[in-house]
Amino acid sequence: MTVALSVPLTSAASAASLSPLALFLQADMVVKLVMVGLLLASIWTWAIIIGFGSKLRSASKGSEKFERDFWQANDIDAFFETKGKASLPIARVLAAGVAEWRRSTGQRVVDREGTRERLSTALSSTIANETDKLADRLNMLATIGSVSPFVGLFGTVWGIMRSFTNIAAQQNTSLAVVAPGIAEALFATAIGLFAAIPAVIAYNRFSHGINRLEARMNRFADGFYSTLSRELEAQ
Repeated sequence: MTVALSVPLTSAASAASLSPLALFLQADMVVKLVMVGLLLASIWTWAIIIGFGSKLRSASKGSEKFERDFWQANDIDAFFETKGKASLPIARVLAAGVAEWRRSTGQRVVDREGTRERLSTALSSTIANETDKLADRLNMLATIGSVSPFVGLFGTVWGIMRSFTNIAAQQNTSLAVVAPGIAEALFATAIGLFAAIPAVIAYNRFSHGINRLEARMNRFADGFYSTLSRELEAQ
């Protein structure tokens, strides 16, 4: 009877000692710092994913509606006065084009070729600026996604070194001596992957979304430029 009870109790104790919390508490200070750093990176990653994902979806849907309404409008100036100041990347592209158009055509003598060149520059530079602002936070996702596995690997190497030190100190190679250090070392790698995998997936998805939004802005700018170019020819 005593033997029968000791097996489950021992198994329960072993399972408890290998729980994530126990592995963290038993870990060396260096490994603890690695784990805490990776957990903070994971929290930061999810904060960026949630915040940036919402921002990108809003910008994409808003830009699609803005472009559709623009091409259905009969008066560009009236449309710009009512919707041109919207907080959307494509709206700022329109604002840059309208501002340059008004400056260039407000003179007595209109330089058609110069106006076309300045319009093209204003539109393309605004698109580049808006794309850069959108992609700013992606650098952090790329950094976390590429660095976290190596930080976790550093914690793993350190934990394994500690296990070998314990073996040498106790002169005992039994699993009971080796297992805790190996487990906490591998746990550091797991946390590194837990931080890196979502960051890499989100980076790729968001990059694709930004590229699509940039392509939409370029198509809109090309159409807007063609409209203004025809207006210049009519003057």
